[in-house]
Amino acid sequence: MARYIFITGGVVSSLGKGLMAASLAALLQARGYKVRIRKFDPYLNVDPGTMSPYQHGEVYVTDDGAETDLDLGHYERFTGVSAHQGDNVTSGRVYRDIIARERRGDYLGATVQVVPHVTDAIKQFALADQSDHDFILCEIGGTVGDIEGLPFMEAIRQLRNELEPMQTLSVHVTLVPYIAAAGELKTKPTQHSVRELASLGIKPDVLLCRAEHPIPHSERRKIAQFCNVRAEAVIPALDASSIYAVPLQYHREGLDTEVLRGFGITDAPEPDLSRWYDVMDRHSNPEGEVTIGVVGKYVGLQDAYKSLNEALIHGGMAHRVKVNVKWIDAEIFEQDDSDIAAQLEPMHGILVPGGFGERGSEGKIAAVRFARERGVPFFGICLGMQMACIESARSAGFGAASSTEFGQTQEPVVGVITEWMTAEGLETREADGDLGGTMRLGAYKAALAPDSKVSAIYGGETEISERHRHRYEVNSHYIEAMEKDGLMFSGMSPDGLLPEIVERPEHPWFVGVQFHPELKSKPFEPHPLFAEFIGAALNQERLV
Repeated sequence: MARYIFITGGVVSSLGKGLMAASLAALLQARGYKVRIRKFDPYLNVDPGTMSPYQHGEVYVTDDGAETDLDLGHYERFTGVSAHQGDNVTSGRVYRDIIARERRGDYLGATVQVVPHVTDAIKQFALADQSDHDFILCEIGGTVGDIEGLPFMEAIRQLRNELEPMQTLSVHVTLVPYIAAAGELKTKPTQHSVRELASLGIKPDVLLCRAEHPIPHSERRKIAQFCNVRAEAVIPALDASSIYAVPLQYHREGLDTEVLRGFGITDAPEPDLSRWYDVMDRHSNPEGEVTIGVVGKYVGLQDAYKSLNEALIHGGMAHRVKVNVKWIDAEIFEQDDSDIAAQLEPMHGILVPGGFGERGSEGKIAAVRFARERGVPFFGICLGMQMACIESARSAGFGAASSTEFGQTQEPVVGVITEWMTAEGLETREADGDLGGTMRLGAYKAALAPDSKVSAIYGGETEISERHRHRYEVNSHYIEAMEKDGLMFSGMSPDGLLPEIVERPEHPWFVGVQFHPELKSKPFEPHPLFAEFIGAALNQERLV
């Protein structure tokens, strides 16, 4: 029987509910329990796939092709448990499914209402695919009191009544602000937030209190009295030096112990936190450092490249070095060519990440050319690989080489592919279809050339599976010309039609991949491509 932990937030957004859910799941996992985490988002988008990175941050992609909230990246990185379609549900998806059923007549003429139809659908998502999990953690996006979140709160209230006693637990994340002028921590926002939650019929069992200053025991006792919880269930959550320090910090404060006590579990085994101590040792005690220049278009919001940033840190952990990331707006290279050398010469490695649209594309191509000509370790991801192919085609004499994503071009080195093979058979799409349904999404296999650098990086493997999220593909008609320029197509789709990986054998380290390897990197298991890229950058640093 799976036990459910419902995680809500109050006072303000961005308190770290996702990180808290991931950390708690990691602590329960360290005690030997099998866990799964789900995210319920109240917004009306069906998924975040068409949302601007500046609005929502990165879109995280699962193996089965779901475009999800970035919190699912935290879940996977902290637990190693692969998420899937059912682990991220939005109001838009719930309402879409209900309206489709109503149009089919599935409700037999009944009036379709928020209660019971919407709340029942939310409960079905929560209860689906329990398999043999011990704990299922459900994080509800937004804050208590948000209008759009009310159906989710009502669904939680109903579930807590319908499931067995001691099968559910509520964790509420709040803010205990420090008022500098008064020199005091203020507990009133937490009290009001809990009161708001209680007015919806949900009594929290554990309070996780975010604060910039330590919360004295007297204040914890005060919160407990006014919020009707045990004093031990008021858990301080102070700012941490690294997100990877959070599981250890929460364990020291007794979060996992208190959660288990809430379920009546008092004889749980002690957690094995050795891998988290190792992660923090590697992170906190580096033996060197490298600087990586990330040339992108969404550099104004680092959450747009959340998984990428974490994967670079993981690559540094593999070598016990600190990775300094310099975010560089690709557009500046389109305004002043002389700025390229000034910005990129100090870098020990250059990375061009994924993205959509023409803005900044010529700046990314200029960064690729700089890395190729100067022998600087280069890593191109998704659009970054496509820019590397366009740069190669131009170097090979196709001066008009470009992508149809940017408009009409005489030399479409990159373009829309309308059909491809999957494990289930032929998949097709329309070039002018809805943006949310025209991409190659999720895990796809790639065949690696056995004598290639990437095959060696993957431990000699000749077939891999990685996650994709893109609409355009490299045109195989230009492969011969690019190979003459020195570009090796070392990874192809199993049918040999779609380029997946390129490299330059004569370059110190030059790799471009059509997929997103950062989505599968973890602090205790760095992705091999990032580990090798940082290793190459470290060698570059030593040469300098």
